[in-house]
Amino acid sequence: MSEHKGLSHTAYGGIKGEDYVPYIPASQAMPELTTVSIIIGCLLAAVFAAANTYLALNVGMTIAAGIPAAILGTGLLKIIFRKNNILEANLISGVAAMGESLAGGIVFTIPALFIWGMNVSLITIVIITLLGGLLGIIFVVPLRRYLIIEEHGKLAFPESMAAAEVLVTSNSGGAGFKTVLTGILGGGAYKFLSAGLLLWQEEPNWNINITQNNKSIFQSFFGFDAMASLAGVGFIVGIEASLYMFAGALVATFGLVPLIKFIGTGSSAILYPATVPIGELSASAIRGNYIRYIGAGAVAAGGFISLAKSLPTIVKSFKSALSGIGAGGAETKRTDLDIPMTWVIGGAALVFFLSWFLPMLQIGFAGALLAVVFAFFFAVVSARICGIIGASNNPVSGMTIATLLFVTSVLKALGKTGNGGMFAALVTGAIVCVGISVAGGAGQALKTTYIIGGTPKKLQIGMYFGVIIGAVAAAGTLILMINTYGFTGPKAIAAPQATLMSMVVQGVMTAQLPWSLVLIGATFGVMIELLGLPVLPVALGIYLPIHLSAGILVGGIVRVIVDKKFSKNETELKEKTEKGILLSSGLVAGDAIMGIIVALLAALKLSEPVGIGAKILPNITSSNWTATVVYLLLAIWIYKFTVKKDKKA
Repeated sequence: MSEHKGLSHTAYGGIKGEDYVPYIPASQAMPELTTVSIIIGCLLAAVFAAANTYLALNVGMTIAAGIPAAILGTGLLKIIFRKNNILEANLISGVAAMGESLAGGIVFTIPALFIWGMNVSLITIVIITLLGGLLGIIFVVPLRRYLIIEEHGKLAFPESMAAAEVLVTSNSGGAGFKTVLTGILGGGAYKFLSAGLLLWQEEPNWNINITQNNKSIFQSFFGFDAMASLAGVGFIVGIEASLYMFAGALVATFGLVPLIKFIGTGSSAILYPATVPIGELSASAIRGNYIRYIGAGAVAAGGFISLAKSLPTIVKSFKSALSGIGAGGAETKRTDLDIPMTWVIGGAALVFFLSWFLPMLQIGFAGALLAVVFAFFFAVVSARICGIIGASNNPVSGMTIATLLFVTSVLKALGKTGNGGMFAALVTGAIVCVGISVAGGAGQALKTTYIIGGTPKKLQIGMYFGVIIGAVAAAGTLILMINTYGFTGPKAIAAPQATLMSMVVQGVMTAQLPWSLVLIGATFGVMIELLGLPVLPVALGIYLPIHLSAGILVGGIVRVIVDKKFSKNETELKEKTEKGILLSSGLVAGDAIMGIIVALLAALKLSEPVGIGAKILPNITSSNWTATVVYLLLAIWIYKFTVKKDKKA
């Protein structure tokens, strides 16, 4: 593959999607779905599923696996099997990414059943995952052409492009590979020093309290996630998407939080879901208790708007796919081949009937129907969100909250109440949640496949193998952790997302859910659309903590400075932009790989001796300003590395 030197700049846009020529042209056939690629992909899927299940149980988040899997897959193929096949490496990456995707879907929902004291078997969790995972993969198929080809250059797919760059540079070597490797080493070292040695904190935060006449008139907070991956994502997506997210975060953090605090300070009433009066809540607690619901409403509204806009193309995709059933297909390019639409329809029907009739699920006809309908709807939203900011920041929990609000209300109206109703609602939501998570990961993998020149059909088949193996690994890890640590005690599992889901379901069943907050959020979503702004990035900013938006914005600002420096030289601008994206791709990959290693160290109970920084210099390592200075130094390094002149060989 020496004839290939790197991705064309058209991989990032500038031309119509159907005119883009992939790294491996459609006319060139290479092995993809092989025994070797499936075995390696499934093994990595199991590892990422277990690691991310542990991580999500403790901190409520997962780390994207597609990029590190691309590197590991390429390395394993070269070292063990003496292969240098980028399409096999791409398939490994897509299969392995399913482990991380489904881990979030399981952990954000299933622990709620254990919190309620209900016993759930390993096989039940695996079945829920397999059903949701199948929906997540097949429902992206009719959307693929619209989201990936027609929206080429409009949706950034930052992590997909990072994975593509990693695959290309890992296979072709050269200066690009060195740039990515520099980013990987830099991102990994940064993560190890912060999350491993604890030399600085990853989420500096400042509480803001403005007083007048000794009375507080404005309370809020500000901070940012000082993570190398976020700086990389910000550089890749650019300033526009970064600012949209930050704008939403500003409205939530400096508008809604102080407003709720100001109005509720004098009241002794306790407003659900909080358990104490507003006057006794900190600003961050107000965000956690109330703003999340507003953000969930905004994300839901953005999802409905996005679905309405893409509906014509979805219908067109269905018609086109259905018209091709039974045709010879000789004229269809290899890179345009999807699984048949009959498989999509048959798979959805299979999930519906199994969900309805399998005795361990107990969701009935209504739950089975709602699971399929909501999985389809949010598959659209999830895949599109990943196109905006990547799977690492996909608000799966927000979409699951919206699902549970509706599903629980319907089941309650149909007379399914009490523990049986809560169980049915949560299981239905879990199937949808897994579908949402997997759809985002599948959309990302399909974008990378489009850029590289793989065959979508082979990836779509391969990914379900990853779902099967990952489901067993994640379910086993979940039960082991719950049985070992439980939800009470000094080493109790936090399971923040699942705790929130349990509150949502109970809130609807007991008629205590703050629907007003959800509707306020939906109104925000409609307002954003009427202003002509993209709803989902702004809604994401409202739902997610400002720390994440601020961390991404730093990378976006670096991108702006680079763009301005070379604005008068288009050729040099393209070169430097691509160099910065390569470096940022490496930062995202290095952060992710080291994050998983740190999580495994914690799982093996080796995190205590590792965190030396917090013991030796606690005043410095715990300081907000230490993290701020280090993150600014990282941003400066990204800029300096990007703009420096490369030495000619």
